[in-house]
Amino acid sequence: MKAWPGSVAVVTGAGSGIGRALALAMSARGAQVVVTDIDEAAAATVAAECGPKATAHHLDVRDATAVQALIDATFRLHGRLDYVFNNAGIGIGGEAHEISRAAWERIIDVNLRGVMHGTLAAYPLMLKQGWGHIINTASLAGLGAAPLLAPYAMTKHAVVGLTSSLRLEAAAHGVRVSALCPAAIETPLLDKRGPADLPVMDWVPDLRRYLSRLAGPPHPVAKFAEQALTAIERNQGVIVIPGRARLTWVVSRFFPGVAEKIGLSEVQAERASRIRSVPIGVPLL
Repeated sequence: MKAWPGSVAVVTGAGSGIGRALALAMSARGAQVVVTDIDEAAAATVAAECGPKATAHHLDVRDATAVQALIDATFRLHGRLDYVFNNAGIGIGGEAHEISRAAWERIIDVNLRGVMHGTLAAYPLMLKQGWGHIINTASLAGLGAAPLLAPYAMTKHAVVGLTSSLRLEAAAHGVRVSALCPAAIETPLLDKRGPADLPVMDWVPDLRRYLSRLAGPPHPVAKFAEQALTAIERNQGVIVIPGRARLTWVVSRFFPGVAEKIGLSEVQAERASRIRSVPIGVPLL
């Protein structure tokens, strides 16, 4: 399989955050990056930052036909498809019973079906050429419990399951499959309340504060991208970044009782902020 120089990489959700950082890091290593995002202007800005070899495209990963068309067009144009980063995603936090059904459906459509669409489009082409690497952005929340983030964790667990299963099928055909499982990364996602067109919730956790308590302060996104690409070069299956997040993963796997106590404590602490924000005498719904 070709190394980064001259390789062709598609990145979804590359208009900001992790996707942008990955696109910039790969471009710096000589890759030809196809920058895609639902925000076409953001994609164009990132492609310009990446340099003349990068191209920008509008892409809504919920649209399977559009994803297939983009992947096929990239393959026809370049005659190869080396990397596909199924990275587009959204975060929705809150009490599970207060999150609207529309929000649950949206996060499934973007975080899970979006990954599925990219995988189903790219995998047959990679089988045909005999190489390629599919990288799916999951989360540390996909490797353990993530209270107050139940819909998000649900989709990320599914992404890990898809990735680890397909990895074993694909190995005999020369195709690699990996899952990125970051803890909190310094991106705009930490400060968003979720998609603006969904019902507004009375209360959502402060993700920056909450995730910092669970697994440490946000990791610089550019540093994350460099570490992720190095792990991809080594063909690691589950890529947990930063290093301290691996300890959280180990505790959740081998000491579930300890992890549960920590989780219960942090949920209680985050809920306390909700109680303090409500005037005395006003009941919580």
